This record gives sequence, structure tokens and C-alpha cells, in this order.
Amino acid sequence: MAQVCTISWVHGMVQGVGFRYSTQREALKLGLTGYARNLDDGSVEVLACGEADKVEQLVAWLKAGGPRSARVDKVLAEPQQPGKIWTDFGIRY
Repeated sequence: MAQVCTISWVHGMVQGVGFRYSTQREALKLGLTGYARNLDDGSVEVLACGEADKVEQLVAWLKAGGPRSARVDKVLAEPQQPGKIWTDFGIRY
């Protein structure tokens, strides 16, 4: 299966509720690499790389609202060509 990367911006009540950690756990379950990080505007940026169907599953999970502690209002996602190869799924600060 083809390896792809997608970058997503998740808007809503997604900071201070364990969103990045839940996203990391979900991504690792799916065998994805990349990162989740908080942005200054209160959103979370998620870069996910791996098999296309697994990346799609993570984006669907984000759009479905992520963890119960969060409130997702909007998810914008687009294909991405990352500037580096990710070997794991981390939380960036």
C-alpha cells in the first residue's frame, strides 16, 4: 500500500484536554508516524504519515471529535510532502 502524509488542523476545544496525547495513542495504534502540536491560535496541527487507509482512519477519528474530553468544531486536511522522514509519532511543543 502507498505511503502518504496528510497534515490536519483541528479547531475547537482541543488544547488542555489531552488531545495531542490521545492523537498520539491513536496514531501509534494505526502504525503511523508524524506529530501533533498545539498552535498559537488554539488549534492542534497533526501530521500523519503511513499507509493511505490508516492515515484516512486517523483523519476520520479527528473529524469524529477525537477524545471525549475535546470538542472538535472543524478539521482542515490536505496532502503533505514533509521535509523530513518521521520514525515515530511524537508530541511537539
